[in-house]
Amino acid sequence: MRYSDDLIEEIRLKNDIVDVIGGYVKLQRKGSSHFGLCPFHNEKSPSFSVSPQKQMYYCFGCGAGGNVFTFIMEYENFTFLEALKMLAERAGVELPELEYSKEARAQADKKAQLLQINKEAAKYYYIQLRGKQAQQAMNYLTGRGLSQETIQKFGLGYSDKFGSGLYRYLKEQGYSDGLLHESGLFNADERHGMYDKFWNRVIFPIMDVNNKVIGFGGRVMGDGKPKYLNSPETKIFDKSRNLYGLNMARVSRKRNLIVCEGYMDVISMHQAGFNNAVASLGTALTSLQASLLKRYTDEVLIIYDSDEAGTKAALRAIPLLKGVGLATKVVNLNPYKDPDEFVQNEGNEAFERRLEEAENSFLYEIRISERDYDMHDPQGKTDFLHNAATKLLGFEDEIERNNYIESVARTYHIESGTLTNLVNKLALKGAGITEVRRPKSGIQSNREKESGIEKAQKLMLTWITSYPGIMEQITSYIGPEDFTTGLYHKVAEMIYEQYDQGQINPAKLLNHFVDSEEQKEVTALFNATIPLETDEERKRALTDVICNMKEHSIAYRSSHLDPTDMKGLQDLMRDKKALENWKESGIILHISFD
Repeated sequence: MRYSDDLIEEIRLKNDIVDVIGGYVKLQRKGSSHFGLCPFHNEKSPSFSVSPQKQMYYCFGCGAGGNVFTFIMEYENFTFLEALKMLAERAGVELPELEYSKEARAQADKKAQLLQINKEAAKYYYIQLRGKQAQQAMNYLTGRGLSQETIQKFGLGYSDKFGSGLYRYLKEQGYSDGLLHESGLFNADERHGMYDKFWNRVIFPIMDVNNKVIGFGGRVMGDGKPKYLNSPETKIFDKSRNLYGLNMARVSRKRNLIVCEGYMDVISMHQAGFNNAVASLGTALTSLQASLLKRYTDEVLIIYDSDEAGTKAALRAIPLLKGVGLATKVVNLNPYKDPDEFVQNEGNEAFERRLEEAENSFLYEIRISERDYDMHDPQGKTDFLHNAATKLLGFEDEIERNNYIESVARTYHIESGTLTNLVNKLALKGAGITEVRRPKSGIQSNREKESGIEKAQKLMLTWITSYPGIMEQITSYIGPEDFTTGLYHKVAEMIYEQYDQGQINPAKLLNHFVDSEEQKEVTALFNATIPLETDEERKRALTDVICNMKEHSIAYRSSHLDPTDMKGLQDLMRDKKALENWKESGIILHISFD
């Protein structure tokens, strides 16, 4: 049993794709579409397009695309049913009770079992920390200034040196070796069998925003390597989509969120009363994490270590945070290395002042770039100011750009008018405007180069879904049979059927494709580039596409024609004659592309 197509379509129609995606990605309207930085790959130039007309999204960089269901599934790592339920709740649509298919129930049961395993593991580690064998671990935590209340609040634990206790504990509860291995909590080899991945480590349970344990981090006791170890990715844990401490920070009622480097930074700050701190999970901040932050705040303070590595990490994080529409500032910790060290030495009030004095992220980038120039040399300072002017070109809003020009001019003792003139001159020369290079992706690199006819068929599908009004005349020349590539033909049949029923609806059509890769490929068929400006240019291009498609269709059908099929032969001769007339007399199209 599944929900009816009518109910699925009702939910889709009640969730405008621009509104939904706009809650995750900062979008700007350009023409008939909205553009932003793609949340599925890192990029500096927006190539992520959302079409209110088609109710679809498409990234021209990585090829990600689909309708509102696809987006929620990809972004939230949801199944279709989970995405449907979320969007139904958002739209106020009550879903009837549903009997799951055998496969769907098996997947849901497995996720539930993995969550239960993690919950039991967290309890086990927590209890172990209170044993005699964990004295070194407890001394480490209390030596870092953590109270018992804080240790309990974050559910900190310990995994002993022997590495088999958790395995025995979970086996006694009836879990299979296969499921335990899938949990990411164990390694396995021929010599040792199954053993605890996190042996001899302080354990940091990682929770999602709903306070469910989805993974673990472990800090080794002693000189073992690596110093920190995280759970591998599983069916319930994706480190690029989660943030440590967000389950608590999101309800802090503070006006901003603080992004730190590691677990101990977050825990120490929460203990000091700064309960709006979070951290990425052992990797550099990702675009998905930036979008996650945007759900809960409009401003982020970056507090990374004050060393060179921390500076580089901050510079990488800034464009990701700004790209999703977050106001971003950087906190100066000097002369201390990290927030814990600062608070231990200077106290909470001094730290609060540092937060209030946080530096605007753009001005931080400019200040850090000074290191690349000799500011005492006239030529060095000139080169620095040219670089700053180039960066200032990145502000599209004139008022915002002028405000930053004034700030930079004031800081570096230059007349704001002089800097404004430099920015304007560089703009006229095209400085700072680089060719948009589409990032490589696994999808595109593995895709065979399209043939001319595939391009023509894709272009036709884009024409008729972008300008449904032209369909009335297109049907006189082109039918579904003229789309000879397998998937294109299938999609064309569905679009022509929709047209016969009174409405072309590409977003609804996507509901028939379950596989995410197939959805991406179908979405790409509706997003071919049409780089033409005038109606006359479009008409000429459309005429060429019609003729090319019909010529190829005739050749394709001729090579596949059964010699005994007289009707097929007559249709072929009729189409050949029609094509000759089109080429001789031209195709007259009375259409508008409004």
